[in-house]
Amino acid sequence: MLSPTGAMILLVPVLPIAIWAALSDMKRMKIPNTSVLAMAAVWPLLGWYVSPTLTVWAWGFALMAIVLVAGFLLYLTGTFGAGDAKFAAAMAGIFVGGDIGEILLIIFVCMIGALIVHRLLRSLPVVRNATPDWESWTKRRYFPFGLALSSMVIFYLLAAIWPQG
Repeated sequence: MLSPTGAMILLVPVLPIAIWAALSDMKRMKIPNTSVLAMAAVWPLLGWYVSPTLTVWAWGFALMAIVLVAGFLLYLTGTFGAGDAKFAAAMAGIFVGGDIGEILLIIFVCMIGALIVHRLLRSLPVVRNATPDWESWTKRRYFPFGLALSSMVIFYLLAAIWPQG
């Protein structure tokens, strides 16, 4: 589990990268490879410093590989975008050693919350007029999952910064 200080250290680079990926996904329905590479660089560069042991840090890379394979399989079935799979794998190392119940709760809340927020924003004329070229407003069948993924990593780090109890 990340310490509050470790989570804050990771949040500094993760926050702008996650916002970039989410906004790009909503605008173009694509997560740029450069944002994936930037997120993937966070764990090798900072994970060793914030992990309690080097073994935990190494497990972060294993988790990234597992999520990449799972994401690729979901992509093959058409249930997950390629950018979503790559971005999920890039951020996966951050979750290593975390409480699985807390992580699953954050995943659930962020998936449902991102869908509701996206649909709400899409229905507001002021937002649509300010962002008329955003593809996610018109592609009814698809959802920019980068918004949910970005929310997951941000809220996970925020939860680690302000632990309960």
